[in-house]
Amino acid sequence: MLTILSVAYPLARVGPDAVGGAEQVLSMLDAAIVKTGHRSIVVACEGSRMEGELIAVRARRGPLDFRAVALARVRCRRAIAQVLQSRRVDVAHMHGVDYDSYLPPGRVPVLATLHCPLEWYTAAALSPIRPATYLNAVSRDQHLRLAPNPCILEPIENGVAIDAVAGHYRRRSFTLMLTRIAPDKGVHLALEAARAAGMPLLLAGEVFPYPEHLRYFAHRVEPLLDRERRYIGPVGPAAKRRLLGMAHSLLVCSQVPETSSLVAREALAAGAPVVAIRRGAMAEVVEDGRTGFLVNDVNGLAAALARVGALDREACRRVARERFDAAAMTRSYLQVYQRLALAGSRGRMQAGAA
Repeated sequence: MLTILSVAYPLARVGPDAVGGAEQVLSMLDAAIVKTGHRSIVVACEGSRMEGELIAVRARRGPLDFRAVALARVRCRRAIAQVLQSRRVDVAHMHGVDYDSYLPPGRVPVLATLHCPLEWYTAAALSPIRPATYLNAVSRDQHLRLAPNPCILEPIENGVAIDAVAGHYRRRSFTLMLTRIAPDKGVHLALEAARAAGMPLLLAGEVFPYPEHLRYFAHRVEPLLDRERRYIGPVGPAAKRRLLGMAHSLLVCSQVPETSSLVAREALAAGAPVVAIRRGAMAEVVEDGRTGFLVNDVNGLAAALARVGALDREACRRVARERFDAAAMTRSYLQVYQRLALAGSRGRMQAGAA
């Protein structure tokens, strides 16, 4: 039996209804670790819901400014040290974009999954000097952009819980954007495209209290809302399932290289074609002209919205089931845990002999 210590970004809650892609993946891995008879320990923000043991990092109330981030990192380091002092850990799996700020001490093997665009990481995070520290990308595009790198393992594509979103609903005429409300997500572009196409849009997601995100919503998003293009706030798993099942299509308008897009994979599993700006790994998710359209700008988005309704929704579901099932992702990570744990055990034995 392995003991896996998973460490989330300390300001984001983890659980089945998590907002961020990294947190959703961590939640699925936690459940798979427990299901397969291993021990899962998760360091994450208080309010997280895990199948394994949660070591909660106290959340800060109010704006998520520089001070809040720095304090969360300190608390995360303390929580990690507490776990390592009280029990043996075989592998530590880091999921935060700032993971290098709270790397575990000692010889425990570390796997850091790069959920975010590479530009968001420090140089130290992308080329760690700590021994037994390994990286993995979540798409082939991201992997190729990082290589060559002696620390990087083979990429593991993100998976989604197909059955959790694969319900059948009567299709409606609205397009959907399901995302955190932030400048890098290009929400204003989706609203402009939907208006140009004369199509209703439902915008669902959370505005986190980062000052930049709040300004973006107030100045770039809210002025574009109207009776036909509405913001409905954060949604839970049941509402997300209904929205994805009913939507005419899903819009993905990222302004940074997409690393994977879990929501696009979920949309295809629900039978909703995806209209996306061609960035990063979107070409690995969307089969242009079959399960959606990849475009370059707002005009392309508007034109694609007029055509996407003709695509075969059952083909979208088949592709998702064949390529994006979370079971394949969790199997791959469990295999990596076994390899790293074995290498770590050999290293400990060699150190003891020396």
